[in-house]
This record gives sequence, structure tokens and C-alpha cells, in this order.
Amino acid sequence: MSVENTSAVIRERPLAEVKAEIARRAGRWNPLDGIHAEDAAKVSVALTSLDRDEWAREWSKFGAQYEAQADALAKGGGAAVDARCSELYQLAFHYFRVARYPCAGSPGQQQAYRDSLRAFRKAARYFDPPLEIIEVPFGSHKLTGYLQVPPGVPRPPVVMHWGGVDGWKEDRQRAHARFFKAGMAGLAIDMPGTGESPVRFTDADASRTFSAFIDYLHTRKDIDASRLGVWGGSFGGYWAAKLAYVEAARLKGAVFHGSNVHHGFQESWLRPALTERASAAIFGPVGLFQARSKAMGVASLEEFLKLAPSLSLKQQGLLDQPSAPILCVNGKLDDQAPVEDIYLLMEHGSPKEARIYPHGGHMGRGGGVRDEQIAEMITAWLKLRLSQ
Repeated sequence: MSVENTSAVIRERPLAEVKAEIARRAGRWNPLDGIHAEDAAKVSVALTSLDRDEWAREWSKFGAQYEAQADALAKGGGAAVDARCSELYQLAFHYFRVARYPCAGSPGQQQAYRDSLRAFRKAARYFDPPLEIIEVPFGSHKLTGYLQVPPGVPRPPVVMHWGGVDGWKEDRQRAHARFFKAGMAGLAIDMPGTGESPVRFTDADASRTFSAFIDYLHTRKDIDASRLGVWGGSFGGYWAAKLAYVEAARLKGAVFHGSNVHHGFQESWLRPALTERASAAIFGPVGLFQARSKAMGVASLEEFLKLAPSLSLKQQGLLDQPSAPILCVNGKLDDQAPVEDIYLLMEHGSPKEARIYPHGGHMGRGGGVRDEQIAEMITAWLKLRLSQ
């Protein structure tokens, strides 16, 4: 299936190719890294189309199965039972997460997202250190985040972090584990247009959601918010770069990881990226377009292309202003975010640091470099910056 727009057809991988991707990624790579390969094989056999409600239904069957097992076990008690409950609830979450992937665009996917929240928060009862669900007022809405503070570290520095259009705050636990080892607290949030965020990516007050979280962190006595770093991944990396300018006084460092600041918002880049390429997206370009357009609140490719240039930090006049330290990270071969945007950042304003993986794709992945190596490098940079 493909999505037709006024002047383009947005390609979707055929069902056979998606099934091949399921087999290749299951238990290993995003978005199927948290599930069992044998379950994925059963889903692959059951899928007769790429209808998003069918997709959600087949993956959710396994989420419901593992959640029910955990519910039954939870009636007991003891450390061994608790550990198994946590494992099963997290497994259930991952299946529901795949079911809503890449975004909660259909009724079935919307239900899968609600199910994923429920399963994640059941699992969170067993997290160590404890996960605190924080709610920050934002006009007539609220902002929701997950805060974890490492034990035994008096007033640790904190990293506020988020993903892109398909990776939301519930997907950030691996980052928290790395932060704890480095003596840092972690606050996982949803960027505008995703998850539980009440604003869209393109809303005028979108950047203020991040500032509201920073305001909140400064009220906490158990962390040191004067030593704050931010890390935005994929399409969400844009906000890390922007915050480095608009919140320069309150940030010790910002990680711009696999995203766009100017070139990636121009039609010459976006049209082929959203219609032909997107090799990292399991459904192909159509999945990337669906997730990005939902985050931005647009319905067509032409509307997307018309609105995107206004997001440019160059057009907004920010690039030559002073900024907090920025670490730019991506693969040179990324077909979702151009490496030229890293060079642009480095050519303007305050000096920047960068790590470009010459054979890597989106986020630097592939090309012989493990995801864990990239994440550890970023964590080490944040630790250094937040110690200064």
C-alpha cells in the first residue's frame, strides 16, 4: 500500500518485505528489539495486510498474554516473583509498543498505546531505583515525565531526554541505566506531538514545554538542576539544538543526535526522504511520513513541505547566537536527517563538538559500530559536561 498526495506517491514496503524485516529485527533491532523472535514469527504468519488495525491486533495478542501472566503472578509475593512480574510486564509493554508503532494513528493503535502505558506502569512498580511519574501544569493541560534518581548520590546532576516521532518516554529505560552508572539522574519525557504531550511539534508554545520541565526540576531538592543536560534523538534532536540556544543559561550541555536544524527541513531533502528512502523505518517512507505528519499536525505531504521550513533554526535567527555546549552525533549515510546540518551548526555561533560515523546510517547506527558504543560515548560526554 502507498499513500498518494497531490504530487507524489509515498512508498510503503510490500507485506513480504515487512515480514522479512520482522524476521531480521525481532529480538535485535528497533522497534522489535524487546520481543521474542518466536512470537514475531507467529505474528508474521498471521499478518495478511499492513492495515494498521490488523498490525495492532496481532501484536497486542502477545502483549495481553504476557500481561495476564504477570497479573496472575503478582497475586503472590517474594523477590523472585517480583522479578518475574517485572520481566513479564516489560515484555507485555514491548508488544503493545510494537502494536502502536510507528504512531497511534488508527483506532487499534490508539488502544495499543493505552495498553502500553498500562503495562509499562505496572512494570515500573518494580523498578530500582523507583520511577516517579511527575506531572507539570502547562496552561489547561499537564506534562508527564518519568524521573529516576540514583541512590547514594547526593543531589546528582540530571539529564532530560526524549526520542523522535516513534520512540517515546516509555522507551528510554536503557538510557536511565547508563545515567545511573555515571552518577546522574534521568528525566524521560515525550517531545511535542508524541506520546502524552498535549501540544504538537509545530505549536507556537512547543518549546515552552521543555522550559516548564526545567522549571520543575529546579524545585527538586534531591537533584542538582544547575547541572542539567538534554539529549534529543532522531526527529526530537531538533529540540535539543533549539534548547541549547533558548535555554543556554540553564543547560550544561545538549546532545543533537540524528536530527535536523535547517537542511533537513527543506523540500529538496524532505521530498525524497519522505517518499523514497527512510531505510531505517520498518514500513518504509510511508511509516516515517505518518509518524512525522501526526506529530506536526498535518494531513498531506504538500502541507508538510510548506510548513517544515519555518522550523529552521537558521530562519529563526538562532544559529549565530551564543549556545550551551552542543554535541552533534549522526551517521554520514543517514537518509532521514542530513549530516550537512551538523556542519551547519559547527559553522555558526559558539564552538560545537561532533562525532560523525562515516559508515553509519540514522543515529550513527550500522557501519560496524554498536548502538551501545554510541550511547556510552554520549553518556560519557554528558557526565563530563555536567561535572563542570
